[in-house]
Amino acid sequence: MNTTVPTVPAVLNDTLAHIRAVQPRLREEAQARLDQLTKPRGSLGQLESLAAQCYAIVGGNPSLPMRKAAYLFAADHGVAAEGVSAYPSAVTQQMVENFLRGGAAINVLARHHAVQLTIVDVGVDAEFAAHPALWQRKVRRASRNMRREPALSAAEMSAALEVGVEAADDAHARQITLVAAGEMGIGNTTAASALAAALTGQPVAAVTGTGTGIDSSARQIKQQVIAEALDRHLPHWRTERPAPLAALRGVGGLEIAAMTGFFLAAARHARIIVVDGFIATAAAAVAVACAPAVRDYLIAGHRSEEPGHAHLLRHLGLEPVLDLRMRLGEGTGAVLAMPVITSGVHILLEMATFAAAGVSTATA
Repeated sequence: MNTTVPTVPAVLNDTLAHIRAVQPRLREEAQARLDQLTKPRGSLGQLESLAAQCYAIVGGNPSLPMRKAAYLFAADHGVAAEGVSAYPSAVTQQMVENFLRGGAAINVLARHHAVQLTIVDVGVDAEFAAHPALWQRKVRRASRNMRREPALSAAEMSAALEVGVEAADDAHARQITLVAAGEMGIGNTTAASALAAALTGQPVAAVTGTGTGIDSSARQIKQQVIAEALDRHLPHWRTERPAPLAALRGVGGLEIAAMTGFFLAAARHARIIVVDGFIATAAAAVAVACAPAVRDYLIAGHRSEEPGHAHLLRHLGLEPVLDLRMRLGEGTGAVLAMPVITSGVHILLEMATFAAAGVSTATA
């Protein structure tokens, strides 16, 4: 495989050209107000840093309605044929149908926390009837088997990236403030592990977990499959970081590519981006490698039990909001974190200052 950067669609070039770093001055403004509120300085811990980050992301206008949405990108993976998952590929289709019936964990959480949920079929190996909550954007019926050939062609990767850009544009048009990307795809922890190794330089064994619950023997097979795929498509990955889109094309997946495009375009629109678990964070790492300023817009919703997630979080410099030993995906960790994040914003907006409340400040 040619490891040079594949040609990207014009819409992504335009997106990359318009991503701007968040202004440090705005974080400082927010922190100055937080320090004046009726509490010891820093006593609300990470809630304060979250509030300051959100204030800066929205351009110093935290009174914007905290509208929330999650886009769940679904796709199958050809590498599932190598026995890397405890579940058959048919589960991807079955879970999409479950999402559309409202019966999955993400449906419950989205309803409870007033998060608008959209399901996006970007590569499921099945066809679905029309449904108001479903976007049918299938690029192809599953990625190819990365052990044997590149997971995606350049054209397929570009099309999947564009699906993600379209979703972020939709959120922007609907004036959504907090956005998250979830995923569903049997075999996608294999792709995420391969991307984590390529982008962080960590050994395959360090970033490869049990995924859907495979045993130790299957985990060894999974590690072997990942190592072979990396060596085939990114032969110098152990000594130098590959171009992010070359890694995405070689060992990624359709839903991971769509999430990458989503994160890039959401940053372009200055949205607060709540990143879910391992697979979503792999996509975020690709996005940041393409445009480092994307990092300013990312909040890690939670820490997954997948071992590769800790390496990706450290690589991106992200501190997770929650650590509940979850590893489900679907956007569940991101949606669970949203009320915590908005709580920080409300603290910044609504809590009284010492001067306004007539409360004495600290004397030392």
